[in-house]
Amino acid sequence: MKRLFNRLELAQFPARLLAKLMVVVLAHLTVMSASAKDAEPLEPASDGAWRLEFSPFTHHFRYNTDHKPVWSVGIERESADQQLFGLMGFSNSFGQPSAYLYYGRKYSHFLGLSESLYAKVSIGMMYGYKSPFDDEVPLNYNGFSPAIIPALGWKIDKSWSVQVNLLGTAAVMFMVTRKL
Repeated sequence: MKRLFNRLELAQFPARLLAKLMVVVLAHLTVMSASAKDAEPLEPASDGAWRLEFSPFTHHFRYNTDHKPVWSVGIERESADQQLFGLMGFSNSFGQPSAYLYYGRKYSHFLGLSESLYAKVSIGMMYGYKSPFDDEVPLNYNGFSPAIIPALGWKIDKSWSVQVNLLGTAAVMFMVTRKL
């Protein structure tokens, strides 16, 4: 039994490490956001942009025989001050039709490492985890649950980007976005 417990602990190590890393990143984003209000903008303000988003693949940290392939498609509006509003439709990990309505913020030139690197944080309401999988997401009530999704992305050119979304301690979602 002790051997099995140790194996389970090791299997959860990557998820715990990623969760702790994302807490540090979110704390850093909060500090950056507060100091960025007084700083000069890095690029001229635009009218914002619409983006089409598609996720062809999601990787779960732990194997579960109930998991199904996950896909996602959505639309996002980024305002001139990098606020985000979006709606995603997706097939959740258990094959149930689901949706995520959110508000968030984009941080261009993330950590000053590259003009192409950005971070996003969104918070919103998710719908779709119904019985018998309603206990798979926290605070679920009749299929509705709150969600916070941090992401790191890379701007390939003026239209195309790729990003990785951290889905709690459960999975990472790989996404492709196209500016419309």
